[in-house]
Amino acid sequence: MFAAENGLKGDPRLQAISDAIRVVPHFPKPGIMFQDITTLLLDPKAFKDTVDIFVDRYRDMDISVVAGVEARGFMFGPSIALAIGAKFVPLRKPRKLPGTGEVIAEAYDLEYGSDCLEMHVGAVQPGERVIVIDDLVATGGTLSAAIRLLERVGAQVVECACVIGLREVKGQRRLNGKPLYILVEPREIDGCY
Repeated sequence: MFAAENGLKGDPRLQAISDAIRVVPHFPKPGIMFQDITTLLLDPKAFKDTVDIFVDRYRDMDISVVAGVEARGFMFGPSIALAIGAKFVPLRKPRKLPGTGEVIAEAYDLEYGSDCLEMHVGAVQPGERVIVIDDLVATGGTLSAAIRLLERVGAQVVECACVIGLREVKGQRRLNGKPLYILVEPREIDGCY
């Protein structure tokens, strides 16, 4: 569900967050209107508002883990985790986790191939309450893989949260049976997003 449908309709912070996101036409390939959150990170007020909205939502939900999806979930997840008193767990691409510890992996399909998320074994304990954070949800494939990975170790995934949700997911309130919370829709350029 979009934040504006859940008590934040008309909240000026949502418009400021949307306005802070730059659209890069035809990146990384023709026809794609890339939603660049690096400009959001350059705007301290909009960045803080983004984190604050998530913190306000999750503060009283007894969340013990914020799981961030590589790489842009790492930009929001740690701040949210610290503010709500939870630990941050990175969900990384293959062979990116440091150390020699054992990892657990979950593969998933993409439009153009496949990929995989990994996390350290023992990073999340059975029964821990988790939110999954990423910058953008398009088809939901990556977030679905994150949910499956966390549930395989016995975690209770409470919700998936994203800054931006493409229109393809508008109206979707759940992903793999888990609630989906999105702050803003993508910005457009000449009717494209």
